[in-house]
Amino acid sequence: MVAIEKKLSELALSIEEYNLILSRLGRNPTDLELGLFGSLWSEHCSYKHSKPLLRSFTTSSERILISSGEENAGAVDIGNNKAIVMKIESHNHPSAIEPYEGAATGIGGIVRDILAMGARPIALLNSLRFGTISQPRNKFLLKGVVAGISGYGNCIGVPNVGGEVNFSECYSQNPLVNAMCVGIVEKDNIVKAKMGHNNIIILAGSDTGRDGIHGASGLASQSFEDSNDLRPAVQVGDPFTEKLLIEACLEIANLKKIDGIQDLGAGGLSTAIIEAAERSDCGVEINVENIIARETKMSPYELMLSESQERMLIFSNPENEKEIRDLLEKWGLQSSVIGKAIPEKIIKVKNGNEVEAKINIPDITQTPEYVLEDTKPMWLSKLQTENLNQFKIPNFSPNEILLKLLASPNISSKKFIYEQFDHQVQTNTIIGPGSDSAVLRLKSLEVGLALTTDGNSKLSYLDPYLGGLISVAEACRNISCSGAEPIAITDCLNFPDPEKSGNYYQLSESIKGISEASKKFNVPVISGNVSLYNQSGNKAIFPTPIIGALGILNKSDEAISIGFKNENDVVILLGTNTIDSPIDSLAGSDLIELIHQKIIGKPQINLDLELLVQKTLRSAINKNLIESAHDLSNGGLAIAIAESCIYGNLGFNGTTTPTDRWDTALFGENQSRIIISVQSEKLSMLKKLLSTMQCPFIKLGLVGGKRLVFPKTLDIHLNEISKHWENGLKEVI
Repeated sequence: MVAIEKKLSELALSIEEYNLILSRLGRNPTDLELGLFGSLWSEHCSYKHSKPLLRSFTTSSERILISSGEENAGAVDIGNNKAIVMKIESHNHPSAIEPYEGAATGIGGIVRDILAMGARPIALLNSLRFGTISQPRNKFLLKGVVAGISGYGNCIGVPNVGGEVNFSECYSQNPLVNAMCVGIVEKDNIVKAKMGHNNIIILAGSDTGRDGIHGASGLASQSFEDSNDLRPAVQVGDPFTEKLLIEACLEIANLKKIDGIQDLGAGGLSTAIIEAAERSDCGVEINVENIIARETKMSPYELMLSESQERMLIFSNPENEKEIRDLLEKWGLQSSVIGKAIPEKIIKVKNGNEVEAKINIPDITQTPEYVLEDTKPMWLSKLQTENLNQFKIPNFSPNEILLKLLASPNISSKKFIYEQFDHQVQTNTIIGPGSDSAVLRLKSLEVGLALTTDGNSKLSYLDPYLGGLISVAEACRNISCSGAEPIAITDCLNFPDPEKSGNYYQLSESIKGISEASKKFNVPVISGNVSLYNQSGNKAIFPTPIIGALGILNKSDEAISIGFKNENDVVILLGTNTIDSPIDSLAGSDLIELIHQKIIGKPQINLDLELLVQKTLRSAINKNLIESAHDLSNGGLAIAIAESCIYGNLGFNGTTTPTDRWDTALFGENQSRIIISVQSEKLSMLKKLLSTMQCPFIKLGLVGGKRLVFPKTLDIHLNEISKHWENGLKEVI
């Protein structure tokens, strides 16, 4: 009994799940069979705690071609027989163990998800979370992750065009590394991860080693205390092989002589083969003797569960084998025929003539699902009802507060991070990292793409429902600030152990919020990922839903950026008719955390106002009335204006001043607000549009000079602002 309990622990299977396996098989499983169940039933692969909740998502619209859960990624119709394929995924646990390889292989894996659809990868984005950056280990993790992203991404010729980085103590032992990839494909050429019933199965790419075994089950599907024992479960990547695989697979897809392609990710061959068979309504027979092994004496268990990187499965009829393998050889890639589709709906694994595993496909793919208690914890109610009026106006001056916030790790420039990424390769990037959203041109089309990743973990901590809702709203707001219309989202749900008190409530409520916002904004969730067990002992991460958003611009050369453009342009704040903000705008704010080291309050958002503001902004941009646009988020109004000044190298002269508390007016973080600038000769046309749309607004002042000024409140030189913003994080690192 001790031996089986140890094995179940390695596979993150419970004794109840083991008994269910015994019941379905009608016998004891072989070691390999148990390993296969461990992979397929792992949290990482089965979503057994989240799948019942995810069914609430809206996953379709007139543009959606392939939606969440159907294939390796979602696909959206953008017209002219073109489709955009996109997905976001996590590589959190591997990055906590080996930050360079964890991040690098996270990039490789998400790229192969896009590639498996027959799409050429055209953009990468990332969303990163680390613990307090003054701590040496967190610096080590940050540097390793950034090096892994750049070391892998720069080699494969896919630009890294945007993302976000945030810091909080809760991520010290559990950093988050979320990677998003976007690809383009002709709509008629989308490839699915299915096999024909008489197909052979070709394994192509790198050889198979012992790296990554139990990556899906032992590493990514449970919390962990001692990272040293888990290092072998972290995969090792080779970006040069990945680049060859990209070109070879795209050429093979264009042959139109294959039935499908499937990448090998979590669980390796075990999950890739079985999931493809389930989609195809058939069975598979695999002979591990034909797998090209990197190491000697690898067992069938190791060969099937290895998560060695840069490998793809290709499904085709036998008569196409030579042409496909010759093409792979042309690109310097090895391949072998490791099995075939069979009519009987079983997975049969042989080692020569010995049968190592034989399982009915439904028995292994129909995974257990769990719905846990989702009662709101008492501590959360206390945080939400704590009186924000206890925080009086800070003793610091507005100038001092602005500089402190600009230099804080979560607001200061991340340029020293993203300048390590190649964001111009492929020569499509119009607006790159640092703006509200990245913008790409599509050379063969007039339209452009806007891309962003967003998530506010502090607000999700204070109210998981509203945090999820606000994350979608801000992602769409950032897309709208470029002039693009949001059309789809992909989500990465990073949460702690769902089996511990209060955590399932966070997951459940967050998904409800994302679901409601997705419907309200008409942005279906077309793909995504769930990463649970981001917890060490009682130290849990904040609930951290990350939203990747896609928008379409009518003309890519009409994209708007955040920097002020011209002297004497008029600066307007959309979404409100007053500069003042209520006290609840300090809920979860950077100001309260900076001054009082507290995260308290209950966030607020009016979705109808949010929709109106975004729709009005896009209309103004389409009418060529706007010079710049920047959403208000971390740090509030003063930070947004400072950033627009920095990016435009122009000052701001305010004509309004707070009538109530300057701290809430300048640094409160109300939602649904956007700073825009407009040429004075276009102001009357803009005001007419705002009146017609019934969008609230207030004129704040004029662009010009080299100072940021709010009368009698704030007055500081642009050089001082820029210095603190540019050097804040860099000096800590």
